[in-house]
Amino acid sequence: MNSRPETLHVVSEGHGFLEAPRWHQGRLYVSDFFAHQVLSFDGGGVRRVVCEVPGQPSGLGWTPDGDLLVVSMLDRKLLRLSAEGLVEVADLSPHMPWHANDMAVDEVGRCFVGNFGWDESTIPTISPTVLVRVDPDGTTEVAAEDLVFPNGIVITPDQRTLLVAETFAARITAFDLGSDGALTARRTWADFSRGEHFDTVGQALDSGVCLPDGIALNRDGTLWVADAARQGALRVAEGGEVIERISLDDQTAFSVAVGDNPDTLFLCAGLPYGQGDPRSVWQSRLYAVPLADN
Repeated sequence: MNSRPETLHVVSEGHGFLEAPRWHQGRLYVSDFFAHQVLSFDGGGVRRVVCEVPGQPSGLGWTPDGDLLVVSMLDRKLLRLSAEGLVEVADLSPHMPWHANDMAVDEVGRCFVGNFGWDESTIPTISPTVLVRVDPDGTTEVAAEDLVFPNGIVITPDQRTLLVAETFAARITAFDLGSDGALTARRTWADFSRGEHFDTVGQALDSGVCLPDGIALNRDGTLWVADAARQGALRVAEGGEVIERISLDDQTAFSVAVGDNPDTLFLCAGLPYGQGDPRSVWQSRLYAVPLADN
């Protein structure tokens, strides 16, 4: 297994909680939960505020005509950034029991949005939930059920497969993606659980297995996986073999993105799960690692 910590460098720091990074037209876009902002960075690390999202931004994507789409977590809405500002595309709350989260957008503008599934502060037991599809006209429907904290989502370049990280089931699940947006042929793409089942988040964190959070496709078809259980970012092949690991000394990688100017892996990191309160202690960082040899 390869490692390259010597090439890791900090692009930006002092953020609340960076999530859902996306590379788009030569810039990295990322949500900062607790600053309530979507940010973008140029190749030199200079940032700008793209928009303010009072309901806390998470998943990002773009319509076919180039408008930014943003998941608003707390009010469970999908928003579009127009010339007039943010406008509502869809209300996700009828399908989602708790906070909306990450998202992937296909080439025709269909959005697939995950959610937390339950309020951990009041319900200690992990509860499965759904993945919601939003069509370009704003209609919503459940695309898949019985997912355990559906988190990072990617769609393969041929638009035929959708992969979703089920964080507290410690697995990556794959679906065939139909031309009509239907998800079928559900299967396990990678299973890190070692056969364990977790009833609580604490059990999952204490297990020592990879808990996949954000994910990003590598050029060779492998998957970069941010491990919420503190193993850094892992490059994983279908079946679960870990090919490469990028470790962070004092932080946890929560999400990843791959850029192409040149090929670079971006990692959004913060204090380990349950340590500190990122709403008041802003220590989230954006890291970059060159991927020239992948």
